[in-house]
Amino acid sequence: MQAAISAMAAHTISSSITSHSLLFPLSNPNNPLLHSSFHGHSLKLTRPSSLTLSATASATPKPLTVVAATKKAVAVLKGNSNVEGVVTLSQDDAGPTTVSVRITGLTPGPHGFHLHEFGDTTNGCMSTGAHFNPNSLTHGAPEDEIRHAGDLGNIVANADGVAEAKIVDNQIPLSGSNSVVGVVVGLTPV
Repeated sequence: MQAAISAMAAHTISSSITSHSLLFPLSNPNNPLLHSSFHGHSLKLTRPSSLTLSATASATPKPLTVVAATKKAVAVLKGNSNVEGVVTLSQDDAGPTTVSVRITGLTPGPHGFHLHEFGDTTNGCMSTGAHFNPNSLTHGAPEDEIRHAGDLGNIVANADGVAEAKIVDNQIPLSGSNSVVGVVVGLTPV
């Protein structure tokens, strides 16, 4: 049985916060341009001729409100063979989770795509447990509300052994008591 498994590798929560000190660093006032070393490309920003920042003292501090937060988890898949890939899960606020899949080295055709209950890969598929099923529901199809949350149906590998898919699901949140962060992504031929 060909399988690829991996525990969720990262979980980050990010939000967009504007910081004037990041947009216009004043550490080198003689340099009119800012440069980014991200992948070796330069980012050209012109510094404003004058910048005025003001702060007003307040007796009561105002709380920071995050308007929107995107949660992300990444699983890097590596099996006993040349199967490898990346699965990225992202979720905005309390909305559904989007699963983006790209896996190579598969046999052409359909493959079951699952989340398993344990993040333990010490004994291969034997230590990952059953499908992730926090609500103890009966087995069902991926589009059913009553189903194992971790049974996400099939993905199909093309003739080159590459499977790419995007799955949107409301039963696999990235936070809270039923979070899938730390579980295992499993892939088996159908």
